Amino acid sequence: MEKRISGHTGVLALIGSPVGHSGSPAMYNYSFEKLGLDYVYVAYDIKEDEVKDALHAMRLFHMRGMNVTMPGKVEAAKWVDELSPAAQIIGAVNTIVNEDGKLIGYMTDGEGFVSNLKDHDVYIEGKKMVIAGGGGAATAIQVQCALDGAAEIVIFNKKDAFFERTQATAEKIQAAVPECKVSVYDIDDEAVFREQLEDADIFVNATIVGMKPMDDQSIIKDVSLLRPDLIVADIVYNPEETKLLRDAKAAGCKCVGGKGMLVWQGASAFELYTGEKMPVEGVKELLYGNK
Repeated sequence: MEKRISGHTGVLALIGSPVGHSGSPAMYNYSFEKLGLDYVYVAYDIKEDEVKDALHAMRLFHMRGMNVTMPGKVEAAKWVDELSPAAQIIGAVNTIVNEDGKLIGYMTDGEGFVSNLKDHDVYIEGKKMVIAGGGGAATAIQVQCALDGAAEIVIFNKKDAFFERTQATAEKIQAAVPECKVSVYDIDDEAVFREQLEDADIFVNATIVGMKPMDDQSIIKDVSLLRPDLIVADIVYNPEETKLLRDAKAAGCKCVGGKGMLVWQGASAFELYTGEKMPVEGVKELLYGNK
């Protein structure tokens, strides 16, 4: 890599804390080298109260872009000059593009989810989706699916301290995309959950249920709710095949795991930075050892 770094090399970075485990530097630097692009990508451990200064440095050093991970996504949205439609609804960003000193914030998590579905020949236009979860990733998915043409989105979340926030997000989505019907229910209301799942086209687990150490659990406890014409997607990627996906596969459902979402959200950001398509198949091989 050092052979291709010069006085003209553009710099991009990941900020957040912690970032030492991130696969982003490998993913982006592989792609730059593969396509012959004169950029380098690094990671900086930046706490939430340092985000404003990091964005100032981005302007000062004429950096082309930044990815933002936890805990800085909401804070970063406060200090950019412009927000994409998805980022505006969500109130958070994970990608910032520097357009000659003007910082534009995007949220590509939802795009990554939708692209991962497409990679498995699943399309959301005109579909009814039931989505479990109200956290950051779930919100990004809900917003992007509405923007991309889902007919109806039914959100189930725990009736906890964050339930009102989930309802507020649903209202924002409904206002921004009035043609998409959006509703929110308590995930512990089993009767409503069953009723809404009966005619759903796609079910999405956007919670941490199924992730290690909860890998013996599934967000759908009653496997009779799983039917062959239901598409089941899980954003959990460790383990690669969750209990939900194993149960859904046994019921004859088409299944989509969470692993590809990470690559595809990076691919969306990569195209915003460079105008080029990320070499996705090579990145999959690099990160996962398979295509």
